[in-house]
Amino acid sequence: MRAWLQDKNFAEILHAVLVILMLLSFLLITQQSSKTIYQIGFVLLIASTFVQIVFGNVPPTANFTQSMKLLVIGLAIIATVFILGILLAPYLANLGR
Repeated sequence: MRAWLQDKNFAEILHAVLVILMLLSFLLITQQSSKTIYQIGFVLLIASTFVQIVFGNVPPTANFTQSMKLLVIGLAIIATVFILGILLAPYLANLGR
């Protein structure tokens, strides 16, 4: 296991961790015993999905610094799109009236 980690770049390792977190979040969501566990799984799924969207565009050869820089830029783009959508929705809804 340690040799496998030494051969991989940060972006590759984080990509594998994100896939595992997404699978774990699905398991937490599908359980039926606790609403709290369901809510944790749901938040984990949303967070890991956003980070996976960004890291899907990070080159696997990127080191930690490059990966974090691209993560911040990617999350800023996602936040901007959401904010623009929220701000433009009322205006666009009124265009059809």
